[in-house]
Amino acid sequence: MTDARTQAAARMSEAALAFLDSIDGEQRKAAQWPFPAEEERLRWYYTPTDHGGLALGDMRPKQQQHALKVLATGLSRPAYVTACTIIGLDNVLDELEGWSATWERERGRDPGLFYLRIFGEPGGRDPWSWRFGGHHISIHHLVVDGAVRASTPLFLGADPAVSPFLGGYELRPLGSAEDLGRELLISLDDDKRVPAVISPVPPFDLVGANRARVRGGELPLKLPEVWRGRFDGDLGELVETVQRQLEEGLQITDEHLEALRLTSTPKGISAEAMNGQQRRLLRDIIAVYVGRLPDDLADAELVTYTEEHMKKLSFAWAGGAVRGVPHYYRIQGPRLLIEYDNAQRGGNHAHSVWRDPDGDFGTDILNEHHLEG
Repeated sequence: MTDARTQAAARMSEAALAFLDSIDGEQRKAAQWPFPAEEERLRWYYTPTDHGGLALGDMRPKQQQHALKVLATGLSRPAYVTACTIIGLDNVLDELEGWSATWERERGRDPGLFYLRIFGEPGGRDPWSWRFGGHHISIHHLVVDGAVRASTPLFLGADPAVSPFLGGYELRPLGSAEDLGRELLISLDDDKRVPAVISPVPPFDLVGANRARVRGGELPLKLPEVWRGRFDGDLGELVETVQRQLEEGLQITDEHLEALRLTSTPKGISAEAMNGQQRRLLRDIIAVYVGRLPDDLADAELVTYTEEHMKKLSFAWAGGAVRGVPHYYRIQGPRLLIEYDNAQRGGNHAHSVWRDPDGDFGTDILNEHHLEG
């Protein structure tokens, strides 16, 4: 496991140094900040807002290539392909919305607004980290003592979640995450499905949202709260209107929200109550999220999901079970929180995240590191 984390860190360091060597002094002010810069490093977003860093649109083509090489070192090849597809979906979404979104800038849906920021000095023994983010992408990796020690939160989304291809085929960047969750729900007998479905209505977004930490007790944040800064004037009113329409469309009530509240004691059905096939399905879902990491890191992570660990996890569902209907699921247990929400645009706008509530951004590792130092 240590070798995998060390090798991954070496790949990241090489790519990050090449990227930094390719940019000029002004660009570096945006691209590289000192470590740990906790107030900024622990910020993360999945909306089309300023994620912090140097944007692809502010780079020359070769610099963009170096930035994407950094991104590729932090993802498996399927996850990298998915991330590149998500970037391209901003062009699809722009057309779908009639080229009308602005978000107080020249172009509201802009594949150039994906940002890379490096915290600290890559290579060596001192801690450093990097973040790549933009609309529906948020990737974070922490390197300590020359090894990758944390890789959450790791967010991927898709809007539209389903798009048509020629010949009747479909583009579904998060299709496997959705389908496996639904397959697990359908596999449950009635006596198990009743506790698994915690609400007939899904939340309008991830319940943990883009909070730096999830401790229990959280409700979903409303749209104006998941951006960097607040909107004023006409745009502020528009965002509030979109939020109201979303809630009214789902017919979500305070009772539903309370049922969906994120609690330290997991809701839903315990994996211990599942049969062996259902626990295998649950592990397959986890593997889809962990499989976003480079293969060697994913293998090292999946080793920790032993049979005994799996029994400590719980699965919860909200919303309809039919494809195309707004829905949500959550997997929760020790050192794990997975959320999948496809409730916006009538069930065609997906958000998904893998988190470690005790160690997002490597806060636990850094505390340990400082104590040892």
